[in-house]
Amino acid sequence: MKWEYQTFKLKATGIFGGNVDERQIDDALNRFGREGWELVNGFDTNAADGHTKWVVFVFKRPGS
Repeated sequence: MKWEYQTFKLKATGIFGGNVDERQIDDALNRFGREGWELVNGFDTNAADGHTKWVVFVFKRPGS
């Protein structure tokens, strides 16, 4: 089976990062799900000081 992949990146807010809008995450996950994407993984990226800058989500669905 062939797969296609999609990523979604959400910027963390706040002085030191780490704050995310849960509703924005829910909306994005539901939108991708309606489009046939399955969540494969989610992870954060850190600045040099260890604070979260981005949260990244990886999706997959069967390709053509």
